[in-house]
Amino acid sequence: MFLPIESHQDEPDHHLTVIHLDKNQQLTGILPVTPEIDRAHASPKSVAVMENAINVSELVERLGSDEDAVRKMAVFKLQGSIADPSFADIFIAEGGLVKLRYLVLHTNGNTLAYSLTSFARLLEVDKGWEYVDRELVERIVELIVTHPLVNILRGAMSVLVLVVSYPHTGRSSPSGGPFGFRALKPAMNVYPQFLEMLVSRLSSADHALCANALQLINSLIRDLITNEDETEWPTFVKKLQDLGVIRAVYDLMQGSALHDHAHPLIEFQSLTKLLLRKWRDITVDLEKPDHRRTLKGIHLASNPDKLPVKGSEFADDTRRRHSPEKWRRLGFESESPAAEFQETGYMGMLDLTDYVRKHQGQFQMMLLEQSTKPARQRCPIARASLAVTAVLYEHFEVDKSATEDAKSYMLESRADFDRLFKPLLLHWSRLHVAGLHALFRLWKATGAELKDFDKLVELVRILVESVVGGASRTKDIQDVEDELAEFEYQRLRELQMELLELTYEDAWGQHLRQVRDELHHEALQFVKEQRIRCLLQGAWFPNESGAEDDAAPRVELKRPVLPYKYVQLSHNRRYLHFADFEAIGEDVPELDSLPHKIDLSIVSSVVSNVSASSDDSSGSTIKTLPHHSSSTKITIHGYVAATTLQRTSSKNHHNHTRSTSKATQKENLLLTLRPQSHSIASEWLDGLLMLLNQQPITAETNKLINLISNYGLKIRLLNVRFDDAAFVGEPPEIPSREGLDEDYYYDVFGGS
Repeated sequence: MFLPIESHQDEPDHHLTVIHLDKNQQLTGILPVTPEIDRAHASPKSVAVMENAINVSELVERLGSDEDAVRKMAVFKLQGSIADPSFADIFIAEGGLVKLRYLVLHTNGNTLAYSLTSFARLLEVDKGWEYVDRELVERIVELIVTHPLVNILRGAMSVLVLVVSYPHTGRSSPSGGPFGFRALKPAMNVYPQFLEMLVSRLSSADHALCANALQLINSLIRDLITNEDETEWPTFVKKLQDLGVIRAVYDLMQGSALHDHAHPLIEFQSLTKLLLRKWRDITVDLEKPDHRRTLKGIHLASNPDKLPVKGSEFADDTRRRHSPEKWRRLGFESESPAAEFQETGYMGMLDLTDYVRKHQGQFQMMLLEQSTKPARQRCPIARASLAVTAVLYEHFEVDKSATEDAKSYMLESRADFDRLFKPLLLHWSRLHVAGLHALFRLWKATGAELKDFDKLVELVRILVESVVGGASRTKDIQDVEDELAEFEYQRLRELQMELLELTYEDAWGQHLRQVRDELHHEALQFVKEQRIRCLLQGAWFPNESGAEDDAAPRVELKRPVLPYKYVQLSHNRRYLHFADFEAIGEDVPELDSLPHKIDLSIVSSVVSNVSASSDDSSGSTIKTLPHHSSSTKITIHGYVAATTLQRTSSKNHHNHTRSTSKATQKENLLLTLRPQSHSIASEWLDGLLMLLNQQPITAETNKLINLISNYGLKIRLLNVRFDDAAFVGEPPEIPSREGLDEDYYYDVFGGS
């Protein structure tokens, strides 16, 4: 008979479970009912479907058949039902687990593939652990090493993933059998090529197999970190790295099959951060032999016997090795280097060792070069290495696991994966070396000294944020290294100031905008004074034939046109003096020798084509305009009164209008200037405008005003600590004035 009952909550697709009882009311079969069967329940169609319910006793009997075809069909049906806990209980009660284990140990082909899948699904519902023993594990390890069929490998790896990551706090399963890394260790001794084959599967074209292989690697690493001592997991991880696991996972993270590999890739990235934290948390202790050997290796790699040592008392090798600057010459701050690894821990020592080992020649060359410099000018290599390690640790947010990051994304679109996965994290060692080389380059380019060390580290931090943080998921590590090596110092400083301004903009807001306005006004006044001083200094301008064709009527004397004109502002800044000359003299004409002058109070406008022709926003070099082709022109117009425009000729003096009403006067051309360069044109045009209390109009002057204003802002920002603008945590408490009066004074001279 068939009896409908409620399904398990963890099987949402099954609304009913059909139980099969024999004539003696003994339970012999069970079938999860699909929604299709559920909808057809109580209809004639349901009878035909339910007749297919598995008879567990019969299925177990067929698993033990001598014919492979019978066993294969039975285990094929089994893999579809074994994941149901109720079915699994009946299957085990009927003795099916013994026969399933036998098939795993002794069959091949599809029969073996279905058997492995069934066994893995049985373990997933936390049943059958008592049959996981050393023989079974060794058989599955052998399959992974020797078997080529993908469907068998997938099932074998699924079983091992469950064995290694068995959720139990003890050292063995309830039956006393092995689990975790220890379960595989004996089999790995028999098949030493196991890890190599496992890593090679990461390059498989079968995405499921690839994901299973990475899951197994993740399980081994996590179990070792969780349950083994500090000596076991570093050796294992180092072996995986030597086999190429980093490159293989890096390629997967940059690949296109992210949906198929997402879970194991996220876990591997999380484990990478966990490993970095583990290394960081290990305190460098010279009482430990391996720590002492590592530090000694750094010293010996520096080739101390070839370094020049001051004083003959250190001439022999023995004394040289006991130099009072043994560690400081390598870039440590003291002769007790272990204390300087406090922030970065053993991870900092590993990074420094890696650099010294891979770039030993450069390391020795730098020490030789710096030994000839004063101590304050030597780049502290060891401190620099530790600083770059700390920068990378902060940049990748190592204290935050990748699993926590994944919760922030839906992981549905490619953009979600691009933001989550950080393939460059896997190349930590190469990024460390590239960052260290960048710091060395900045040290040399800036002529830095020890007091500037923290400033250079800050620049490296900005460099890493810009290049590494700005890199796309698919950007190759070699391209990142090249960009770190070629990044221009000037651009880096600009980024630093932009970041600083944004930081203080957020912290100060309105106050910073007020400072900007004040500085812009100060810069404007400064440039105004500079431009007016150019007028006070005077300048030569060419006169050109055809200069008399101006639209406005000229008021100047009718006289022969001489080649050059000299113009100068009076010391009281009220008159513009000028005169024409045959040639540019070696000596500057005296102001009193200039017969013509214009009272600036009558000037109505200054017009020019300078702003259009001199807009050199690209910053290119200004070229001097040839005399014969100069097209740049400044014209000064004004309302002329007899008392304001003075001439040497009394005849012309009587021709001027004496009316003081500008409304009844006509605007006249007072003077024409033809500058020979854009720079002179900018100085005189904007100088005249600013002298008349008008705004400058040329690009060159405005660029100068902005430059001075921005530098003023940067200087003020650099003189303020970051904590003054953005407090970490609660802002400092304002001191109370309780008990104070106004009886105080300022010590102007700074005396005691």
